[in-house]
Amino acid sequence: MTAVLGGCGSTGSSDVTLRLVAADYGNSAANSSKKYWDTLAKEYESKHPGVKIDVSVYSWKDVDRKVKEMVDAGHAPDLAQIGAYADYAAAGKLYPASDVLSIRTQADLLSQLADAGQWNHTQYGIPFAASTRVLFYNKTLFASAGLTPPTTWSELAADARVLKDKGVKYPYALPLGPEEAQAETMQWLLSGGSGGTGYTDDIGTYTIASTQNVQTFTWLKDELVDKGLTGPVAPGRLNRADAFAAFADGQVGMLNGHPTLIQQAARKGVKFGMVPMPGRTGRAKASMGVTDWMMAFRQNGHADQTGDFLGFVYSEKNVLAFSREYGLLPVTSSASDTMSASNASTDKALHPFLDQLATSQLYPVGKTSWAAVSAAVKKDIGQAVAPGGNPSGVLTRLQAMAAAADSSNAN
Repeated sequence: MTAVLGGCGSTGSSDVTLRLVAADYGNSAANSSKKYWDTLAKEYESKHPGVKIDVSVYSWKDVDRKVKEMVDAGHAPDLAQIGAYADYAAAGKLYPASDVLSIRTQADLLSQLADAGQWNHTQYGIPFAASTRVLFYNKTLFASAGLTPPTTWSELAADARVLKDKGVKYPYALPLGPEEAQAETMQWLLSGGSGGTGYTDDIGTYTIASTQNVQTFTWLKDELVDKGLTGPVAPGRLNRADAFAAFADGQVGMLNGHPTLIQQAARKGVKFGMVPMPGRTGRAKASMGVTDWMMAFRQNGHADQTGDFLGFVYSEKNVLAFSREYGLLPVTSSASDTMSASNASTDKALHPFLDQLATSQLYPVGKTSWAAVSAAVKKDIGQAVAPGGNPSGVLTRLQAMAAAADSSNAN
């Protein structure tokens, strides 16, 4: 833990209020993240009478905008748990993680997630919750068609053809609509053979229009979309939420999914299996990982108090409690090891995703240009597989846009 709360000379023993703005991971009032944070705050305050934790929770639709409005108005919170940190780090608004986390807490963060929290070679983003993607398949549909889960792209296409012949509405659901197209895109880019690097290369240069990536989207268009194996809704108009709902209704043979689909499908009684995403010639070399971020703003100067509270938030007990409540992966080694060794049904359901986490690759969130690039991918990538579409042309336009955004936001 960091220094005791009275250690900050400017505050002495006087009362301090830490303001936290957080995103809501729940889907109803019953499991709102507000309940989680209120419980955590009450427990912390009972042991630290000089500190009050003031928590505001907003939907994912609103939380990033709310924090931006607070910062722009000169009223930054002490802590924000939101989707992106790089812009605030670049503007000098955040404490480096090492200024607010104890050595023990910082060392416990999973290294590939902590590394993604770096801007300009310094960690500012503190990973808060993570997920990966696996291939979900409908066991009932596969059994009735005599199929086994695919391990290569060609097997996936062959299975999809059989499912289509059996009357399955979405043999493979390909959500490239504007809700979350950047996720489905990245998973396919990573699975595109030894050269599948996602959006950037190892040194962070955008490679959207690489030969390998163009080949990947050409295959998707030629072998899945043009052959009618992705269902009645054009991929560019199919959103992830709609694809998940169709899977839960038994209308989808296969799709890429994250942990929340487990509960959604189980509630509808769908029998499903999960396997690693197939690659061009075998299992994909990497899965797409996603993490959300905690960040500490400098404005109010509460580094010691903020650090002490974060030590509590990132304890193994509390990381596990949050992960189990919302079906997400722990971001610390201690909690991840405990979940991996657990035979509890809720933990075992997450094991396939945990297995992917060590080799997962994240969005290039440390680039201040990523928000604009992600928005462009959401808007335009569906055109690459549309009738008459040109994968090379679409990816080349996105590459040019990304390079321009990167140049104007040069770190």
